[in-house]
Amino acid sequence: MQPDAKIRVLVAKPGLDGHDRGAKVVARALRDGGIEVIYTGLHQTPEMIARAAVDEDVDAVGLSIMSGSHNTLFPAVMNALKDAGAADIVVFGGGIVPEADVQRLKAMGVAEVFGPGTALPDIVAWVKNHVRPMLAS
Repeated sequence: MQPDAKIRVLVAKPGLDGHDRGAKVVARALRDGGIEVIYTGLHQTPEMIARAAVDEDVDAVGLSIMSGSHNTLFPAVMNALKDAGAADIVVFGGGIVPEADVQRLKAMGVAEVFGPGTALPDIVAWVKNHVRPMLAS
């Protein structure tokens, strides 16, 4: 990746969760912050997300999970990325995730989990400050 190339993020809504307002708001904030964003829409399977991430050559995948199925969907997406040969893509997300589960998700490789009320500039700054350094290591 060229040092001056824009960071590319795929924002996805895995599973049957139909609450996509937050995902759209975050996607727009990332875009307004100079990050290229691809939004997959609702009801994506982990395999669909991984395929889109590979096809779009993204640096990171941001998952929005409001359904309570974060302990299933985050690992499933990460496994699908691994199966697609894209385990190096940074995975982060947000939604309703209890703190104990946040720590478990981070231990399995999820880079960050943002809870309700996280300021949009904080999410944009995190992506800008963490996605590129993670890719360089």
